[in-house]
Amino acid sequence: MNRTSDNSPLSFKEKVGYGLGDMASNFYMGFFGLFLLYYYTDVYGISASAAATMLLVTKVVDAISDPVMGLVADRTKSRWGRYRPYLLWVAIPYALLGYLLFLGPDFSAAGKLIFAYVSYTLVMLAYTAINVPYSGLLAVISPVAEERTKVTQYRFVFASLGTLVVSSLAPFLVAWLGGGDELRGFRFTIILFAILSVVIFWVTFATTQERVAPTLQKTSVKEDFSALLKNRSWAILVFVGILVVVGLIARFASIVYYVKYYLVDSGALYFWFMSKTAFLSSCGLIGQLFGALCTPYLTSRFEKHHLMLLMNVLHALLLVACFFVSPDDFVLLVLLHSLGIFTFGVVITLLFSMYTDCVEYGEWSTGKNTAGLTVSSSMFSLKFGSAVGGALPGFILAGFGFVANEVQTDTAVFGIRLMFNFLPAVFFLVSGLLMLGYGLNRQTLTEIEADLQQRRASA
Repeated sequence: MNRTSDNSPLSFKEKVGYGLGDMASNFYMGFFGLFLLYYYTDVYGISASAAATMLLVTKVVDAISDPVMGLVADRTKSRWGRYRPYLLWVAIPYALLGYLLFLGPDFSAAGKLIFAYVSYTLVMLAYTAINVPYSGLLAVISPVAEERTKVTQYRFVFASLGTLVVSSLAPFLVAWLGGGDELRGFRFTIILFAILSVVIFWVTFATTQERVAPTLQKTSVKEDFSALLKNRSWAILVFVGILVVVGLIARFASIVYYVKYYLVDSGALYFWFMSKTAFLSSCGLIGQLFGALCTPYLTSRFEKHHLMLLMNVLHALLLVACFFVSPDDFVLLVLLHSLGIFTFGVVITLLFSMYTDCVEYGEWSTGKNTAGLTVSSSMFSLKFGSAVGGALPGFILAGFGFVANEVQTDTAVFGIRLMFNFLPAVFFLVSGLLMLGYGLNRQTLTEIEADLQQRRASA
């Protein structure tokens, strides 16, 4: 495949088309992050510690599958490009395995746990097979860093919208479709999101292009990994990605418990068709949406790594403030939570934009374009962070004596407050401080971009 140098601005249609792909992803990942631990403990009847262990152990498979998928995508050759074909090919298996996860067969306690291990592993393999190429597509959709930042904005606007739809509608759909049976409600709700995911991934496939098409990789896997590990800025972003996702998912996985057991909420409707859980989650995700929308404006005025530092530290401070909010002051809780998730909206949009900057830096410094491997390794860090963030609340619940569907002791309630506030605050604070070691700035990237354009033109 020959290199191209199409520097023209991307159309609104293509930006929206690409962004929609992360909405499809978050119909599942948002659903899992918000409700999967609760589903396992309070609906399907798996203990909190067993569910938490399962979420962590299954990441061993992801440790292999993510980089492997990146290497495969980097070496794919088709008339549709390297990365786009997987949006077409994997969408249906991805949808079917999502349904399998919430099938909820009536097995013994051991059988339920085995089923959880198998079904969760399979759906995460499908997620890898479609989301690693989707993320790799961002690195080749345009050779211009500014255009990739704009596309990243659309990506996380639609990611926020996808999770917002899940957080606001899923509790209502579970209750309505289940008719009082939560297991049945979860099963039918995931069918709706599975169908939507397939349609949307196909729309993304149809509306996007791969404009940067470097020569297919002829290097060995060892050489690819060696080139990647020399990229210090990428390594810092990997750790930052793990920490911010651990913090976010730990908080989101705790919302149901926090509202149910600390605010002592019955699940009755609070606003329109939403319970307090749905309302709190949705307001936070609206904050994330505005954070993603504001990111291009902020990056035009500040260095990306400076913004990452500021937003992470600010988020940590807001989480600490939430700890001291009375259970009767729900409006203040919603406000602080929404402001915190606003900062995350900026952080996650910057993070993926900076990953593509690292792809260009890696190609410039080593002569090897490993977009798939770079992004897939980064995706593993996010999935690992998601698993740890989803598992930690389970371990904390078990450690503080939580018993599902019972009145909790003061110790258990204190544990729930810690896992909702202080635990994620620590992760956001450390991730912000790590950005002090990040090495790429706007001037360096401009010089790299110009040099790569010359190389591509001469090639």
